[in-house]
Amino acid sequence: MDELQDVQLTEIKPLLMDKNGRNFQDFDCQEHDVETAHGVLHVTMRGTPKGNRPVILTYHDIGLNHKSCFNTLFNFEDMQEITQHFAVVHVDAPGQQEGAPPFPTGFQYPTVDELAEMIPSILTQLKINSVIGIGVGAGAYILTKLALNYPALVEGLVLINVDSCAKGWMDWAASKLSGWTSNLVDIVMAHHFSTDELTDNQEIIQTYRLHIAQDINQDNLALFYNSYNARRDLEIERPVPGLNEDTVNTLKCPALLVVGDTSPAVDAVVECNSRLNPTNTTLLKMADCGGLPQVVQPGKLTEAFKYFVQGMGYIPLLLLSHLNSDSVPTASMTRLVRSRTHSSSSMGSVEGPRSRTHTNSQLEGATGGPGQNQPQTMEVSC
Repeated sequence: MDELQDVQLTEIKPLLMDKNGRNFQDFDCQEHDVETAHGVLHVTMRGTPKGNRPVILTYHDIGLNHKSCFNTLFNFEDMQEITQHFAVVHVDAPGQQEGAPPFPTGFQYPTVDELAEMIPSILTQLKINSVIGIGVGAGAYILTKLALNYPALVEGLVLINVDSCAKGWMDWAASKLSGWTSNLVDIVMAHHFSTDELTDNQEIIQTYRLHIAQDINQDNLALFYNSYNARRDLEIERPVPGLNEDTVNTLKCPALLVVGDTSPAVDAVVECNSRLNPTNTTLLKMADCGGLPQVVQPGKLTEAFKYFVQGMGYIPLLLLSHLNSDSVPTASMTRLVRSRTHSSSSMGSVEGPRSRTHTNSQLEGATGGPGQNQPQTMEVSC
């Protein structure tokens, strides 16, 4: 029998970093340790599921946990106006949560395929029917795998720095050489940040270097890193209309791919985009942004997420702080019944002429016609 342990947290202070930039605090949350067939997962839940709406589920990248990866985004005022209408579940990969004990010697860490297989157990125990996934790096890969294996569980995906490919032999050789000449912290930092970022953005680099080195158990981190490096190609294929749409291995749900234009993951994200169905996929390439867009540009990502959720049919009639009040009638949520495949874009508002005009002006290239078979690329100037 699977066991679920609840710990009620009473922390009420704002979710802000302290003066050292590493106080990624949660409040008004419940923590759960969920037993699965492949081990225990630590999850943190904000709010309770609301009717038949999906829950927002996040999965972090290597070297991070849910706090350091997502709290800047979810603490952003406009994002909180959106998430008050959804429950949020943050998943920490095994051994990566704050204060995690080391695994015993010889512990067999789950493969990334097994990490994806652990998530349905969480949803079952927390009585969650479906999710909108937000994943970064390794977490994006894991959530993509979940959506491929369990399409009924995943209503939409926001994939930041996703790499759907296995490491090639040249990448493998380079990582081996790097492992001989660099320590794990340097390797993980190079995974997150470009060479220019490592040189130019000293404040955020120092914050995350210290976090990776001091707040994450290094032995546990090495296990997660090796598991992700051993990933297999997801073998996603772009469907050919009228030929193999029902049989090809691809995402069935709307997907928003996000990458900073100076991120080390740019090529991988563009490659993944080229494999996905352009009628329900949007590529958001953020200008003047590097490897952690959810940290550096939470406002832009929040706005994109709002339109993404609207395009799925969950229309938050929210007054975001930077929008004209005339464009948003009330602060409520309306569930629109419409087929995802009916829309040519995964990011179209259906509120009315004014909202559509505003949406289209923000989301350049996201509204091609039904016959359009090109990647829908949107570039946001940050």
